[in-house]
Amino acid sequence: MLTVVKIGWRECADTSRLESVLTYALHGWEYRAVDGAAFAEACSSAALPAGRAVLFAVALPAGGFSCEYAQLISALALQADCLDGWAGAVLVDGPGELFTKKIGRELIFMANQAGCAFPGKPLVEATGSLYNFNTQAMLLGETNLQAYKESAACLVRKTAAFAAELSQGGRPARRVVVLHASSRKTSNTLLLWEMIRKKLPADVDVEEISLRNGAVVDCRGCSYEACRHFGEKGECFYGGVIVERVYPAIRAGDAVVLICPNYNDAVSANITAFFNRLTALFRKDFASFSKKRVYALVVSGYSGGDIVAEQVIDAMNCNKNFALPPRFAMIETANDPNSILQCPGVEERAAAMAGRIAGV
Repeated sequence: MLTVVKIGWRECADTSRLESVLTYALHGWEYRAVDGAAFAEACSSAALPAGRAVLFAVALPAGGFSCEYAQLISALALQADCLDGWAGAVLVDGPGELFTKKIGRELIFMANQAGCAFPGKPLVEATGSLYNFNTQAMLLGETNLQAYKESAACLVRKTAAFAAELSQGGRPARRVVVLHASSRKTSNTLLLWEMIRKKLPADVDVEEISLRNGAVVDCRGCSYEACRHFGEKGECFYGGVIVERVYPAIRAGDAVVLICPNYNDAVSANITAFFNRLTALFRKDFASFSKKRVYALVVSGYSGGDIVAEQVIDAMNCNKNFALPPRFAMIETANDPNSILQCPGVEERAAAMAGRIAGV
C-alpha cells in the first residue's frame, strides 16, 4: 500500500491545486493518507510499519517555510534507521517561483539518510506559475496543469514499481565505476575510497577513471538537436575521456561511485563537467540509467558535506535518472592530509559503505 504524507497542508491558505493533482495521480491506487506531524511522530517513536512506498506531498506556505516540514526533517535526522526498507518519492507544490527544488532535494537527502531508497527522477515540483512545465506541456500537447498531473501520476506508478522491486531484494553490483578528480598525495576522499575498496567482495570489478588536469571539457551548450544527434550514437561533440572511457564504463556498470571532496561547498569543477556532459548519453540511455545506482563519498575540511551530497542527488538522481540506494552518501570531515584515518569509527563506516555499494 502507498502511504501519502501530507506536509504543510494546514499551513497553506489554498491547497486546491495540489489536491486536484493528487486526486488525479492516485486514481485507482490503494493508499492511506497521514499528515506530516503524525508521520514524524511515528518516525521518532520507531512506530512505522514495515517498509513500503511513501509519497511525500509538500504544500509550501507563501514564505517557503513549513513548521510541519521542519518537524519531519528533525525526526528523520534523529532516527537514522526509521525508513529502512522504504521506497519514496517527493511532490512539492509552491505558491511562488522559489524553494520547491530546494525543499524537494533536502527531503530526499534526509529521508535517504534515514534508509529510504528513491527511484530515478523521484521529484515532481510545481512552481506557482507552473512555468517549469512549459516544455513538457508542449511535448504532450496539453496545458501546464495537465502536464503537472501526468507527471504526478507517473511518479506514483514509478514509486510503486520501485517499492515492489526493492521488496524482492537488491541486485548485487558486480561492475562499479569510480570517478574522481583528486590527487592521491593529498586527498582524504581518495584515501577513504581506498579503505572502502579493500572491503569490497573479491568478485566486484572496479574501474577507476581520473578526471583531473583538464581532461574534461565542460558542456558548451550545444543545441538540443546536436546533443541528441551525438547522444544517439553514444558520443558527444567534445569527445575526450568522457566519450572514450566514461560513457562505455557507465553503460557497462551497475553502480557509479563519485569521489567528491568539498570544494567551497560544491563538487569540483571536473565532477560538475561530468554531470553536464552526461546529458548527451542520457538522451539515449535514460531508461538504463534507472537500473544503475549512484553513491558518493564526501569529505569536507570543515563542514557542508550535506550540501555536496544534495548536489549529487540533484544531478544524478533527480536529473539523470540514476537510482538512489539507502544511505547513498558517506559523509566525513577531515582537513589535513591523511587525517581521515583518525576519524573515530571510520573503518566500521567504510566497511558498511562497501557492503552497500556491493549490494550485500
